[in-house]
Amino acid sequence: MNNNANISNNHSQNQPETKEYKGFYKTINSNHASMCKYPTRLDTYGCGCAHNCKYCYARAQLDFRKLWSTDAPRVADIGKIEKTIQKIPPGSIIRLGGMTDCFQPLELQCKVTRETIKLLNARKVGYLIVTKSPIVSYPYYLEILDPDLAHIQISVTCLDNAESRRYEYAPPPDQRIPAILTLQKKGFDVAIRLSPLLEEFMDFDKLNNLGIEKCIVEFLRYNGWIKEWFSDMSYDLDKYTLHSGNYLHLPLEEKLRIISKVKIHSVSVCEKVPDHYYYWQKQFNPNPADCCNLRINPQQKEEMEQQKQGN
Repeated sequence: MNNNANISNNHSQNQPETKEYKGFYKTINSNHASMCKYPTRLDTYGCGCAHNCKYCYARAQLDFRKLWSTDAPRVADIGKIEKTIQKIPPGSIIRLGGMTDCFQPLELQCKVTRETIKLLNARKVGYLIVTKSPIVSYPYYLEILDPDLAHIQISVTCLDNAESRRYEYAPPPDQRIPAILTLQKKGFDVAIRLSPLLEEFMDFDKLNNLGIEKCIVEFLRYNGWIKEWFSDMSYDLDKYTLHSGNYLHLPLEEKLRIISKVKIHSVSVCEKVPDHYYYWQKQFNPNPADCCNLRINPQQKEEMEQQKQGN
């Protein structure tokens, strides 16, 4: 029996009854793709997420099509994932958790993300993990994360457990913050991802004193679905006056005012409004070529310096 069959059989023996998520691998080719250095995503789970965040763009795209399930997300087939990874050039970086959280509770049963990471390690393909879960910091996962390949962003929108529960069902902030600090202490390339950064829900003094060294910011953008989900929260959406890409956004001046409250050592902004993107790129972000500000190795740093000199 080949390796693919072994992995598939082991997976099917351990996982609960779920539907297969077939669209697990995709490179985004939209107008926004040029503003993202890592447009290729590999989603181990799809068409639903137990976190069910009110600001979730994937949920906004899928819910009205009756393709979103909080209780029963679909699960990608690890055998098919392995075949796909074998086609990815070593040295590439793909995004894990682009549409749904790759460390949502179902992972503790299915372990598809864990097996995927092991396959990426073997292929020497880098991975950018975006999650709202502390699971990535559990010993069972720390033992397989490759410090040279793994980049982790743990999303936090609020530091108050009860307040965050009003709009997301992810693990509470007091579990996510220690996960960030654990990974940081062990030398991983880890950042707190304020995504979205909601000024009214963030205690900036507490945030700035957590001891976190790296931060990624993404501001809320909303459409009709997200507006409806926020309707019971008394959150002021009227200040989102800029139309771009079928969403409403904050004006740049408002974003600058809010981000000035973040005093973490390294702060970078991911952006979807083109004019704003170029502002952050030229005036703010530590690495103009990469708004995710992933840690680069010495060889990459040397290449960047050579490119600067050539320009």
